[in-house]
Amino acid sequence: MNENLFASFITPTMMGLPIVILIIMFPTILFPSTNRLVSNRLVAIQQWLIHMTSKQMMAIHNPKGQTWTLMLMSLILFIGSTNLLGLLPHSFTPTTQLSMNLGMAIPLWAGTVILGFRHKTKASLAHFLPQGTPLPLIPMLVIIETISLFIQPMALAVRLTANITAGHLLIHLIGGATLALLSISTATAFITFIILVLLTILEFAVALIQAYVFTLLVSLYLHDNT
Repeated sequence: MNENLFASFITPTMMGLPIVILIIMFPTILFPSTNRLVSNRLVAIQQWLIHMTSKQMMAIHNPKGQTWTLMLMSLILFIGSTNLLGLLPHSFTPTTQLSMNLGMAIPLWAGTVILGFRHKTKASLAHFLPQGTPLPLIPMLVIIETISLFIQPMALAVRLTANITAGHLLIHLIGGATLALLSISTATAFITFIILVLLTILEFAVALIQAYVFTLLVSLYLHDNT
């Protein structure tokens, strides 16, 4: 229990050099491509899941928005696989770093906003001032809508960081409590261990749900601007 609670969130290094880039690239080996006419079961399941997700997520988009399909599918696969790999013991989860999540959220958000101002200038500007607004409230509403626009990427990044970090901390705390109770009360330790197993299963679901929510919100921002 003397281990630092936040030690697992420190960026790992090798010979004094950060290896986070190698960790970020590691999930790519989980999605092998095949040149065979008939794929194996793993590749077939992956392709079916990707096709089903893309069909569901891109159904609301027009042809201009559907050009982002490859980017959004790559995003959800990357975040989902990174979150799942982070649940392995003694592993590092890049999505617990706010800087990395901001690095994903800001360019994607900026791309959708720039696309909206380029192709739907009047509609994009109309979001800053709802129709029928009383004249004295116009300056205040413009300021509020501007702040709400610029806070979108921060909300994306903070939501992902907070959910993944909270789950890892809970697993760490309950795991430590289970070990501490093992020498005091075996029955209590067993109950705590069951809670730990259930929490771990929940974290697997949260890892996938957060990847879907992050990508879905980017998709909705894109839909509003195309």
